[in-house]
Amino acid sequence: MVNQEAALEGPAKGKPNRLTRNLSSKIAALPMILTALVIFVGCTVWTIVYSFTNSRLLPKENFIGFDQYERLWGSSRWITSITNLMWYGVSSLVLTLVIGFTLAALLDRKIRFENTFRSIFLFPFALSFIVTGLVWQWILNPDFGVQGVVRSWGWESFSFDPLYNPDIVIFGVLIAGIWQGSGLIMCIMLAGLRGIDEDIWKATRVDGIGTIKTYVLVIIPMMRPVFITSLVLIAAGIIKLYDLVVAQTSGGPGLSSQVPAMYVYDYMFKAQNLGQGFAASTMMLLSVVIILIPYIYLQFKGTNRG
Repeated sequence: MVNQEAALEGPAKGKPNRLTRNLSSKIAALPMILTALVIFVGCTVWTIVYSFTNSRLLPKENFIGFDQYERLWGSSRWITSITNLMWYGVSSLVLTLVIGFTLAALLDRKIRFENTFRSIFLFPFALSFIVTGLVWQWILNPDFGVQGVVRSWGWESFSFDPLYNPDIVIFGVLIAGIWQGSGLIMCIMLAGLRGIDEDIWKATRVDGIGTIKTYVLVIIPMMRPVFITSLVLIAAGIIKLYDLVVAQTSGGPGLSSQVPAMYVYDYMFKAQNLGQGFAASTMMLLSVVIILIPYIYLQFKGTNRG
């Protein structure tokens, strides 16, 4: 009995302390941890605190409660920005996932020149948003873009100028966003599809299950982590939408293509109203938190199950 207790206690005594385990790795990571805490967390808290002040050109510790947030949600420009972001976000989320997965599924059929097609589809992601915006500004220009080319062919009544129509301008921005982002999602989806065991496909063929039904009922549920990662990446790009709008429309016509990031920039650096800019930044941060919480929950839930 004594020997058994000693055997049980032996490994416990020799077990290293959690604080000193991998000490060199922890010391090496310390500068990055401090940087994240001081710059990211510290500046985030600082922004939230000063969003409750009437800071103008310089920060002031004159707290005014929720007045900045009341002005924010009473501003028609902010409401327009949020509405545009919602339209852009929902459309981009759905279409980018569908297009990315469809392209990945087609490439997964091991077609000829797969590497060439994959490079072509991924190429737009290598461009900056400014370049993408300028390219699509030219393509959608009614004088020498798609509309001008089609009319030169004799179809004089053809009209396609989304960037100059206040009612649909955000969808002109959406075209450029989907063109640039679908390639990355395609690669992520393709990696997920290549991780599916070939025996699963063989089993579905034996059972007589069609290809589309196999994707919907078998493959897509197995790729849940891949879809979650893709959703987070797309959502992060949606919230920080700025470059495309600036390059294509500069927020116009009028204020019809305004987005929250433009609102923050204009109030902090042009209108010199730091308090209002901080309030808008805090609302954008809240949007990011709302997206990350379900993601973190699903990740930890999957880890605990594993």
